[in-house]
Amino acid sequence: MAEAFDVIVIGGGPGGYVCAIRSAQLGFKTAVVERENLGGICLNWGCIPTKALLRSSEIWHLLHRLNEFGFSGENFRFDLAKIVERSRKVAGQLTNGVKGLMKKHKITVVDGEAKLKGAGAISVAKNGQSTDYSAKHIVLATGARAREFPGLEADGKLVWTYRHAMVPKEFPKRLLVVGSGAIGIEFASFYRTLGADVTVVEVLDRILPVEDEEISAFAAKQFAKQGMVIKTATTVSKLDKGANQVTATLKAKDGKTEQITVDRVILAVGIVGNVENIGLEQLGVKVDKTHVVVNQWGETGVPGLWAIGDLVGPPWLAHKAMHEGVIVAERIAGVKGVHPLNTSNVPGCTYCWPQVASIGLTEAKAKESGRKIKVGKFPFIGNGKAIALGEAEGFVKTVFDAETGELLGAHMVGAEVTELIQGYSIARTLEGTDAELQATIFPHPTLSEMMHEAVLAADGRPLHI
Repeated sequence: MAEAFDVIVIGGGPGGYVCAIRSAQLGFKTAVVERENLGGICLNWGCIPTKALLRSSEIWHLLHRLNEFGFSGENFRFDLAKIVERSRKVAGQLTNGVKGLMKKHKITVVDGEAKLKGAGAISVAKNGQSTDYSAKHIVLATGARAREFPGLEADGKLVWTYRHAMVPKEFPKRLLVVGSGAIGIEFASFYRTLGADVTVVEVLDRILPVEDEEISAFAAKQFAKQGMVIKTATTVSKLDKGANQVTATLKAKDGKTEQITVDRVILAVGIVGNVENIGLEQLGVKVDKTHVVVNQWGETGVPGLWAIGDLVGPPWLAHKAMHEGVIVAERIAGVKGVHPLNTSNVPGCTYCWPQVASIGLTEAKAKESGRKIKVGKFPFIGNGKAIALGEAEGFVKTVFDAETGELLGAHMVGAEVTELIQGYSIARTLEGTDAELQATIFPHPTLSEMMHEAVLAADGRPLHI
């Protein structure tokens, strides 16, 4: 007889394991099915190990600025194998941490690949054997994988996805990055900072296309100063592989073509949902462009079947998936006061150099909404802490409804902005206004003072510029 649970979560990534934890906290007998590693892509092949890599490149960058801070040194070298090893150890530590959380909350972890058998029933295959399980509620959290196009497939040797780019056996001196979203730009920043000649190709007319246009433009200028070559409104039409190099044919919007030869290519052209071979068709679950269609509560339309995270669409961010996991668990439990996810309150972060962070509407989108808006900006050069840190490049931008004072959006580029954006996230969640933010006392000297100044600037009253 199939072992029965109240909640079974298929997928142990950030959305899945958080959903399982919250379900257990609410008193449900809970299980998680994971075919690979607990923590999913984020902990093992995404968010966490890439930040460990970027930390190494940040240190390399600082080593070459020692004189600026009163130190001297020479003949610096980096060991790529050790950089990668540290990144993998960080990922492993956190994966073990998730295992500990499962044990703490008495959540059953089932190793294997799950498939829906019908309403409230799944089978899990492992090493050629199948085991049946049942649950009143099943939550799909199978995530997504890198998108590939015909003729531009990854082979793991010359053409990489993010997985291959995280564990290079040798350092590529010449690198082509296809796609300038967060993943592409982070890898471009990592490899360029360590000395690779990096070219970034973007099909749209600007890099970081989901960000505010001013942020994108500023970031592009900073990357160019660092020696990165950026080609927008450009596609890769062909990859010709040699023994240990690739010649890429690039096609510009005007039809002109050129060829560049590189050691490696990183594909970062989006993701596709993992919807195959999990039994969605037999239950009539609707799938649109590789993503499961759900309502505001994560319901698929099939009673007792829910879906969260990258599987259900953008924004493809771990913290969005975690939040959805909590919403679903609390919705199942009938917790009062649960609110559906407001995607405009999901902050986005890109951990390149300089960092980029944002929340809410861009200035262009705010204008398109028909509202009367006001915009405030404050530069890093006007902030004492930024100057003391030697990080005076960047700015903070706020967008408000001119009539109600609602914070419509906030956008940042510069040092540590990924740690600052949560302040505006809190403000939006609490429905704070410009007046309330202006009346808030920010500590001095901190980078966070720029957030205050950018709010004041929206009313033409910044204090330090």
